[in-house]
Amino acid sequence: MDEIEVWEDLSNIPADPPLMRELCENCKRPSVVCWCSALPPERLDPKSKVILLQHPAEEKRCLRTAPMLQLGLAENKCLIFKGKKFPQPRHECLEDILTHPNTVLLYPSKAAIDIKDLKHEATSYNIILIDGTWPQAKAIYASSPILHVIKQVKLTTTSTSNYLIRTQPTQGCLSTLETAAEALSQLENNSIYRDQLLEPLHMLCKFQLDNGAVTHQSKEFLIKTKTYPKLIGKRLSKLLRSTNEI
Repeated sequence: MDEIEVWEDLSNIPADPPLMRELCENCKRPSVVCWCSALPPERLDPKSKVILLQHPAEEKRCLRTAPMLQLGLAENKCLIFKGKKFPQPRHECLEDILTHPNTVLLYPSKAAIDIKDLKHEATSYNIILIDGTWPQAKAIYASSPILHVIKQVKLTTTSTSNYLIRTQPTQGCLSTLETAAEALSQLENNSIYRDQLLEPLHMLCKFQLDNGAVTHQSKEFLIKTKTYPKLIGKRLSKLLRSTNEI
């Protein structure tokens, strides 16, 4: 057998497929870190809907909480639209949702009213949340003029984030899941959303902490205690000032 034939034979040997961890068909996470067993026994069906305007970068995060919300609520009660500005032609029905009189935007501006102070003239609301980091959320808001005319609401709560494995910018910041759960609990006057929707997050954090992760204090806390390891940039300094003014 000459050298050419040897190489031809070698080239026909199939490559071994890469070893892949088994994925959960429901949450699409590796089975060993699946949190589906902590989802509500039955998907919760509130009167209101949660609509997430999700920054594209958020989808790449392995520890994001939006899937927990989507799988914890009834199929039509959590809608996710992706982009950096809204609405776009590919966002079917989103403009109708954004212009509906019962739509509110959860955004902590100076004009926002406490969600508890909404006049309950409506039996249900479309609750708009911007899903991304705070700078990403501000950029989405700035590039989406339609959001500026929606009634803005904010959460007033003494709760601190249970998302212990991720650094929040300020003490009062909550994850997307926690924000939606708190908003639904207040609007529906039912703590079941707070109690049951957060269980997957608790399970995720426990697994991570049991396997070497550490708890994260907020940047605000670290700065106040002079333990923040980096210089404070203008953007973070401005955010902390604006949050304290709200």
